[in-house]
Amino acid sequence: MKPLTEQEIRAAFVNCTRGEAKRLSVPRDLAERPWDDLDYLGWRDPRSPQRAYLVAELDGRPRALALRCPSPTPAQPRRGMCSMCLTAPSGGVSLMVAPRAGRAGQQGNTVGTYVCSDLACSLYVRGKKDAGAGARLQESLTLEEKIQRTVAHVAAFVANVTA
Repeated sequence: MKPLTEQEIRAAFVNCTRGEAKRLSVPRDLAERPWDDLDYLGWRDPRSPQRAYLVAELDGRPRALALRCPSPTPAQPRRGMCSMCLTAPSGGVSLMVAPRAGRAGQQGNTVGTYVCSDLACSLYVRGKKDAGAGARLQESLTLEEKIQRTVAHVAAFVANVTA
C-alpha cells in the first residue's frame, strides 16, 4: 500500500459525512507505519474502543470505512477466525460493522464481518506479527497468494458497504 496522508485518509471515507470524517481520530504515527507490508490501514479509536477504521487502496485510490464494534473489547478476547486473513489471532477477533454508504446507510443498513481485533491482518499474513500458537492454518498457498486472498476479501467487504 502506498503511504497516505491524514488529508487523503479523511477524504477517502465513503460511509460517513465529511464532518464526521473531519472529527474522527487518525493515527499520529502515519510516517512510521510499515506501508510496504500493509494491504490496508486499520486502527482502533484510542478514545472510543467501539470505533475502528479501515482504509484500503482499490482501483488506485483509497477507500475508507468507519466501523463499529457492537460491544467493547472483552477482558477475554473472542476466539475465532478473521474473515479477511483467515487467522485466529491470540488477541481475538471482533465483529466490525460498517454502515452502508449513501441512502442505505442513512436508513440504518449495515454490513458486518469478523476481523482481527487489532486490524493487523497484513502483518499476520506476512509473519511480521505473531498471532499465537495454532492461529494460522497450514496451507499450500504461497505468501503472494495469501496476500492476494486477503486483498480480495478486503475489497469484497468494501464493495459490499458501497453497493
